[in-house]
Amino acid sequence: MYDIALVRVDNRLVHGQILEAWVPFIKAKCIMVVDDNAASDFFCETVIRMAVPSEIEVNICSVEDFAENFVFARGGGKKTLVLFGSIADALRAHQAGFHFDKLNIGNIHHEDYTVCCAPSVFLCDLEIQDIMSLLEKAGVEIELRRVPREKAVNIKDALKEYCPVKS
Repeated sequence: MYDIALVRVDNRLVHGQILEAWVPFIKAKCIMVVDDNAASDFFCETVIRMAVPSEIEVNICSVEDFAENFVFARGGGKKTLVLFGSIADALRAHQAGFHFDKLNIGNIHHEDYTVCCAPSVFLCDLEIQDIMSLLEKAGVEIELRRVPREKAVNIKDALKEYCPVKS
């Protein structure tokens, strides 16, 4: 059983900010990498497993497999960081039954971005639509924050000039 401490979108997946800042901050004992490409790419999976210290459990799975097969409980089980490679994957997981109240967006870079919300968050129109679905239909609170010591920015504030967001 897993206790979700943080749900994050970061297109780099596992990297220094995750291992050196977030894992110690939330005292994670497990990292769930939920990404269809990583789950189907042996080389990518191997690199991720090599990067994570041996005392941290690592699970790498597709969005569908994750939503169907993992059991979560608040306040019980291993402290877990759930890491999505895209906002679309986080939305798909939510729609498939993995319900979360808060989402941290750390890094999204899209070459054809429409809006820059933060130094590391560049969103295209489709990503903004997915964010709106999470905000308005699912009631998820979304923050922009690269590392724990950084002040979180509410996505509603970051997008207020780009599009109207219901409060």
